[in-house]
Amino acid sequence: KMPVDYSGTWDIVSNVNFEGYMVALGVDFATRKIASMLKPQKVIEQDGDCFTIKTFTSFRNYELSFRIGEEFKEVTKGMDNRTCQTMVNWENDKLVCVQKGAKKNRGWTHWLEEDQLHLLPVSVSDQCFVKFRNH
Repeated sequence: KMPVDYSGTWDIVSNVNFEGYMVALGVDFATRKIASMLKPQKVIEQDGDCFTIKTFTSFRNYELSFRIGEEFKEVTKGMDNRTCQTMVNWENDKLVCVQKGAKKNRGWTHWLEEDQLHLLPVSVSDQCFVKFRNH
């Protein structure tokens, strides 16, 4: 079957416990203060199993390109500046990312529900939920 289509421009609509998530990632205080005020926008370009996910904020932009099932080296530059081996796979209609590196249990899950893009970042402790709406 065809994978679900994540393509679009997604604006943030809600963000629960982002502060706790950043603390768990070891993001410094000053960066957390800036980041907590940002209204990120995600632009997702999808061609079958090839993805480019661009996250735009007034502070920093971040771009991630990958093919489903292929491990690649990722540097989380401008975020918590980790270097990791990253792989994204389909789990049913969810995109599940696992990042292997110095810090354990890192990654994220994206899924679509009722016209919203959900993001569940994985960290050691604090759960954080982010929702985006396509515009």
